[in-house]
Amino acid sequence: MKSELLKISKAMVELLEKQGITIATPIQNEIIPAIVAGRDVIAQSETGSGKTLSFAIPIIEQTNRRDGLVALVLVPTRELCVQITTEFMKFSHGKHLGINSVYGGVSIYNQIKKLKNANIIVATPGRLLDLLERGEVYLNTIRYLVLDEADRMLDMGFIRDIDRILKKMPQKRQTLLFSATVSKEITQLSRKYLQDPKNVALASAVKPEYLRQTYYQTTPEKKMPLLISLLKHERDLALVFCNRKHVTSKLAKKLFSFGVHAKCLHGDMSQAQRERTTADFRHKKFNVLIATDVAARGLHIEDITHVYNYEIPKDVDSYTHRVGRTARAGKKGEAISLVATGEEQKFFKQILFKYGGSITLKRVNDSELPKIEQPTSDTGKKHKTIPHSEKKEKKHQKRWREKWMGMIKK
Repeated sequence: MKSELLKISKAMVELLEKQGITIATPIQNEIIPAIVAGRDVIAQSETGSGKTLSFAIPIIEQTNRRDGLVALVLVPTRELCVQITTEFMKFSHGKHLGINSVYGGVSIYNQIKKLKNANIIVATPGRLLDLLERGEVYLNTIRYLVLDEADRMLDMGFIRDIDRILKKMPQKRQTLLFSATVSKEITQLSRKYLQDPKNVALASAVKPEYLRQTYYQTTPEKKMPLLISLLKHERDLALVFCNRKHVTSKLAKKLFSFGVHAKCLHGDMSQAQRERTTADFRHKKFNVLIATDVAARGLHIEDITHVYNYEIPKDVDSYTHRVGRTARAGKKGEAISLVATGEEQKFFKQILFKYGGSITLKRVNDSELPKIEQPTSDTGKKHKTIPHSEKKEKKHQKRWREKWMGMIKK
């Protein structure tokens, strides 16, 4: 990187080069000089575009240990919170800055202890509000506010929390807003909180020549065998998306029983479980991760070769976020959707319309699919498993019926 063009120190350039970063991404070229110049920024950019460093570098450069709390980064998920904190720590080496992550699902008291010496806080809105209400942190010295993945924070219902947080910080500050999509709501948000911002709208980090998008028309009965068949082929890391938490668990167990090394990631898991699963996937201890949209937010893994939509997302933006997990950093990838029901066809038609012919239909020979046997009775009909409690109740009712019939006969 050229320090004079990006207006960053030679020490920072050397630190970046040690991490193998020698060329600035388009978003870094656009945004770093603007932040150094004191401009507010609204940037439309996909995950994987280098946006974290585009705001982390100038904030680190302009912050000293004795400054106190000067920067707040708000993010939608715990995973993203941890990852951004790690990036800040990595590139502030030698400055001894107090960099702290604040998120739910772990002890609040440990976080309170560390906040006393914080220069930079990376936080999810809910836990930060809790700390503000307890009087454990004050935002009146904030100079830099970053709203990262703002579209997802709005989708997850954080807009009121964000309003309450921003009322507790100075009007005079630098605000940096990042979003994969710029909807009407994001535009309204930027008008409310940003002053004369520099607008940066970059093309998707996923290039059509690198990303292959395909789909299969199948049935609910054949959907699972089809996924198993596809995952049995050689691949590096695969991310399988579901819309519902309980489906991720069931799917992981079923795939594992067919020899596919899969694990799930969803909101009902403890924070420790989520972090361990994410780390194991990143280090390729298993190669198929099944996740919901919310759980996958903040995953920053470069080597994902395939993204599967086992359940079709209900809007185009969610599809865009999902497929953006592959074909990154100049690598090729494939996004595969399994369309099985009438409702899924309805949602997928919107996606096909938006992507204008770049998603191709693929066909599969049913004879190539693995057989998933359903337990059957002697008559060949599907056997319905009756819970023990229900069997006991039926037996009880039968006894009373026999007793009453005996009384009637007498």
